[in-house]
Amino acid sequence: METPEDYSSIVKFAKLDQLLDLGRANSLWPLTFGLACCAIEMMAAGASRFDISRFGAEVFRPSPRQADVMIVAGTINKKMAPAVKTLYDQMLEPKWVIAMGNCAISGGPFVYPGQYAVVEGVDKLFPVDVFGPGCPPRPEALIEGILELEEKITGKRRWPRVDSE
Repeated sequence: METPEDYSSIVKFAKLDQLLDLGRANSLWPLTFGLACCAIEMMAAGASRFDISRFGAEVFRPSPRQADVMIVAGTINKKMAPAVKTLYDQMLEPKWVIAMGNCAISGGPFVYPGQYAVVEGVDKLFPVDVFGPGCPPRPEALIEGILELEEKITGKRRWPRVDSE
């Protein structure tokens, strides 16, 4: 019995996958989730001055079952870590994580020899897709993180990079 020829010329899922990725990248639904001072900057990014709705990420969801992006904004204490991990586990696939601020990335200024209460980076709990540094990071840094996540999802960048000189 002969094996059939390559069906890739007949059945194409790549275009459908590209279309789905484009829809996902342009309609990110972040989880309403702020732990510390970086949450103020996250709220500012959603306000009228910076307006992340231009990038399709304005629908902050109150439930992890309705969200596909977790923006971890602030310090994660070891006492809070199980709750953060539970929220991440409750999110449906595909899901992404943006670590916003030095505390979410590495523990920030709270890391010193002998400290016992701060998680030294959210990537110790679950995988992180985009890191947004700063203490606190500006709303523009969160917008850049959203654009980087869109680029990671679709493979191309919708808006050009602006180099600061």
